[in-house]
Amino acid sequence: MAQELEEISRLDALTGLMRDHQVHTLVYKRLAPNDNSKNQIYLGGNYSALQLLPFGKVYTDESRKDSKRDRFKADLPFLWMDDIGNLYPVPSAQLILYPKYPEVRMSGFLKGAEKAPRRYLRTREEGRVMFLGITCDRRIIGHVIGPENPLIRELQTFDAVDTVFNTIYRDQAGENTKRELLDRLREIHEMGWVNSCKLNSSGDRVPYKAPNGGGYTLEALLGVIPNGDNEPDFLGWEIKQHKTRLDKPLSGGAITLMTPEPTGGVYKVSGVVQFIRQFGYPDKSGKPDRMNFGGIHKFGERQPGTGLTLELAGYDPLNGKIMDINGGITLLSDDGTEAAIWHFSSLLEKWNRKHAQAAYVPSDKRVSDQGVQYMYGHAVALGTGTDFSKFLSAMARQSIYYDPGIKVENISTSPKAKKRSQFRIRPPLIPDLYESMEVVEL
Repeated sequence: MAQELEEISRLDALTGLMRDHQVHTLVYKRLAPNDNSKNQIYLGGNYSALQLLPFGKVYTDESRKDSKRDRFKADLPFLWMDDIGNLYPVPSAQLILYPKYPEVRMSGFLKGAEKAPRRYLRTREEGRVMFLGITCDRRIIGHVIGPENPLIRELQTFDAVDTVFNTIYRDQAGENTKRELLDRLREIHEMGWVNSCKLNSSGDRVPYKAPNGGGYTLEALLGVIPNGDNEPDFLGWEIKQHKTRLDKPLSGGAITLMTPEPTGGVYKVSGVVQFIRQFGYPDKSGKPDRMNFGGIHKFGERQPGTGLTLELAGYDPLNGKIMDINGGITLLSDDGTEAAIWHFSSLLEKWNRKHAQAAYVPSDKRVSDQGVQYMYGHAVALGTGTDFSKFLSAMARQSIYYDPGIKVENISTSPKAKKRSQFRIRPPLIPDLYESMEVVEL
């Protein structure tokens, strides 16, 4: 039979146990009457909670097809902690995202748990408090106390205005690594011209001769091995290099925000070769037996080279909300064929997890006797606090656009494809994607 958790009555005891479990960020929420197992726990009126909480793959909830409350779900690596620090996994804990509001809630936080604070989470009682600790290995540790607990009085100094979560501490070793990032970027700036390079899978620095070496070289200097996962590049920060004046970030040519592969349409169902055959065109420079797919695709405009129109299927740009959770960014042909789809569920997960904090670093390039070299600027732009709704809104305004560079060689014999789907933006428009944007002199 499931048992009740005992509650902790001193803040120093709570923080000590949380730190013992490698919790780098500890927050709390004062629970409203509706925050209970029947109504779920409210986590915010936008997707900002996804920047705080580790979560699994985002998927559409197919169990409620007739419901007006369409929703996304994501599993949570959640555990309850008792008064002496023992942990009890909660296998059914989930995030629920209601895009039409928008709103984020937590559910399943009692089901399957050996011990849990059931007496506090099955009631509408005022004054309850829930603590959430985020660990270095991306788990969430929860603890709930009642309104008569003396610990309540200790929280008054941490209460903030108009916020869902109040922060008790956020360690430098966790997500708050701004100072360390800036120190490393300062060191890289002071190195001057650096030979183009990248890290191989073993972490060794090797020469890199292709023309797109600016980003790889910066990642190599930061110790980042190139990968295609959804995690930020460096200590919780996504790193974006772009060629412009070294003293003027957020200027110059377009910046690639992310390069996700389509999750639907002809591209996904039939493969990139069939996609190119159906919607691509012969190489314009005359290279034999090669077909390409490129050109800037903006929302609502037919791209003359490919004949495709980029649409936001299931998104209402007037109210800025997702109206169909099965929709996505879609390339449509004139006859309505879905050439490629990037479903909202996959993009939401990628954007909120990877871009919660981002650094935009200006660079310059030259070719010397030593080959291609790069230098990185003394001023960088830091963006914090983003939301997938900001991404979709920017795309609806044509600030973000699709700019692919896909090719298939030997298409009539032994097709060899090179995939590159890019969503890009002009640098001056980047601040629209974040709650806060600052330019820092290194």
